[in-house]
Amino acid sequence: MYKKVRTPCIGVCSTGIGDDVCRGCKRFAHEVIDWNAYSEEQRRVIAERRESYLVNAVRSQLEIVDRALLLRQLHHQQIRFDETQNPYCWIFELLRAGASQIVNVKAFGLRPTVLARGVPLVEIRRRIDEDFYALSVAYYQRYVAPGVTKS
Repeated sequence: MYKKVRTPCIGVCSTGIGDDVCRGCKRFAHEVIDWNAYSEEQRRVIAERRESYLVNAVRSQLEIVDRALLLRQLHHQQIRFDETQNPYCWIFELLRAGASQIVNVKAFGLRPTVLARGVPLVEIRRRIDEDFYALSVAYYQRYVAPGVTKS
């Protein structure tokens, strides 16, 4: 049995200012508007799409070398995250909570990828968020926008 899908809203919605994809949660404008009317299955499809994009964005910057250590640190640091999600999503929650305070990613069971070596964690977090958004926009433009009629 699946757990109920919670809203991914983080309170930074940009769809109200005309964005087709929210810069906060990376959902499409119609998904933000219609979220409460969606079935659990519809919400799950959206959550899975978002999760796959986030995993790809995080993996381009950081690699998990010790999952158990990452999990212990998340609990120790009292970071809010969803254990049912891919562990690469946990990293994003860690970075959102404290990228500026982490000195050594190895202490969290992580290693920077070639693209991220020598890059400050705050910049890595920004890159991940930017890539996550870009993947969502690309999907929207390729598969959703062609079918949307604007009046």
